[in-house]
Amino acid sequence: MTDQTLTMFGAEWCRDCRRTKAQLDGLGIEYRYVDLEADPAAADIAKDISGRTNIPVVLYPDNTHHVEPSNADVEEKLRELSLI
Repeated sequence: MTDQTLTMFGAEWCRDCRRTKAQLDGLGIEYRYVDLEADPAAADIAKDISGRTNIPVVLYPDNTHHVEPSNADVEEKLRELSLI
């Protein structure tokens, strides 16, 4: 990814996914949401990125990622990337 778009892999039934999504929405961060229920094949992509089956997987524009991040982890990374 060369742009500043963040991608989040998640599912509506996942409480951590809803929390991270709400945090990104609240901060006004532009991101692409990949709903793993609507696109089950994307779960393989998320697993390839993270090496795990846990969600959410947040893929940052610098190609780093978090798996099940805390709000503090996400905020710290967004600040590091000058997105907030």
